[in-house]
Amino acid sequence: MSNAAKFAATEVISLDAFCHLLRSPMLAEEHSVVSGCSHLVVDLNQLPTDTSDIASKSKISWQPNTVVIGVCDEPVSALADSTRALLPFIDLIADTTTPDFLLDAALANITRHPMASTALVQVLRQSLAVSVEQALILESLTYSSLQHGAEFMGWLKHRATPKPQAQDVEAVVLSERQDAHLTITLNRPSKHNAFSAAVRDGLTEALLLASADAAIGQVTLQGAGPSFCAGGDLDEFGEARDAAVAHLARTTRSAGRLIYRLGDKMHARLHGACIGAGIEMTAFAKRVVAKEDAFFALPEVGFGLVPGAGGTVSIPRRIGTHRTALLGLSGQRIDTALALNWGLIDAIE
Repeated sequence: MSNAAKFAATEVISLDAFCHLLRSPMLAEEHSVVSGCSHLVVDLNQLPTDTSDIASKSKISWQPNTVVIGVCDEPVSALADSTRALLPFIDLIADTTTPDFLLDAALANITRHPMASTALVQVLRQSLAVSVEQALILESLTYSSLQHGAEFMGWLKHRATPKPQAQDVEAVVLSERQDAHLTITLNRPSKHNAFSAAVRDGLTEALLLASADAAIGQVTLQGAGPSFCAGGDLDEFGEARDAAVAHLARTTRSAGRLIYRLGDKMHARLHGACIGAGIEMTAFAKRVVAKEDAFFALPEVGFGLVPGAGGTVSIPRRIGTHRTALLGLSGQRIDTALALNWGLIDAIE
């Protein structure tokens, strides 16, 4: 089935209608997620007839509060310049290069979790327009808002009962220095290095020490056991009772921010599951190398959330906002070949 055929039962609007909508607040409100519109589909196949609309696009200062999907029957790179000029106002691209499994899952997730989906694209719309520091704050505030939303609370209610947590008997983060090279290892192998509060704090401490020591010329982040990091520890999800405190803790102890600040010194070596935080924080590293068995996913929208470990900031700076939206809205795994093709990683071991 072609990508266009997937929207046969959905109202698809023309580029002219979309341009008009961008300038009509009342009309756009009718296409809001709050009004029950989970997504808006725009036909990119026909050229817009009103070129003055395109010429004045810089005057557009807002977008509909819903996911905007652009559909075309050729690679988006082949579109006319007048059409490509509107791509910054499209959140998700469905062209002939879009993998079917990612698009299908994204459409399903948008329908099931419209609030989280819309929140994700709203954050992505701003991510590249502001500094890394500002974008991280925006991501965290959005995450905290959704932590008390109906979609996340519904996921918590129906998830499997968390198992009693066994205390980690070893340090959950290890640091080893050889001359000017510091190796930091996530060390919860039995839990696939799930990103718990303890791991976050231990990693933050190690990265702060690396930042403070000018004699350290390279920092390598890796994981012990079968996976680099399987994402946030789901047994801890829902523990935050105060959204403001959770936001401040997340921004104060941001491993992703510290990895970004280390700049050229920071390298990451990935393998196995690299889910959620496992790819979000490491995408900030200067060089990311993965073994063949690595796979990557952003599952948070499926919980009624958005990525909260820096993924809306680091990943767009590697692969762009359209592909980040596709990855985040779908929640699906991609392999090393696709990750390398997109630029999410720099090499495969």
